[in-house]
Amino acid sequence: MKLLKQVVLLFIVGIFFLACGSSAINNKNTESEEPVIIANDSLEYEITIIDIGFTYFLNAIAQPEGFYSQEYLEARNRIWVQEWNNRSRNSLQFNPGIYENVIDYQINTDYGYTVNYKLFNYFLFAQRKYKMNLGGGFRSNRIN
Repeated sequence: MKLLKQVVLLFIVGIFFLACGSSAINNKNTESEEPVIIANDSLEYEITIIDIGFTYFLNAIAQPEGFYSQEYLEARNRIWVQEWNNRSRNSLQFNPGIYENVIDYQINTDYGYTVNYKLFNYFLFAQRKYKMNLGGGFRSNRIN
């Protein structure tokens, strides 16, 4: 009888440990969102941004279109594109996972308001997300 009690007790303790144990979690919650396309069809110019969170930033945090003048956006973009490209070309000093591509932004080309607005906001987003400063007189903790 004593042996039966011990077997039952071991069985109950074993079931208790099995019930409390962790199981494998299939975490298929990979973040994804639609890429943002920055394009000017008349110039055949296009940038595709696939950085997670940029769509939210553009829709919820960024100042609305029309807030900045095109001249202001172009001035900021000139500075930030130059710094971005410097970092992109220097993958030993800067993270190549962030600065993957050189941006072909010609200062004498009129890309239009929308292209400049989205590019400007991507630079704001990237500086905030990756805690970097591309220069040009903006404080690093500034939103817009």
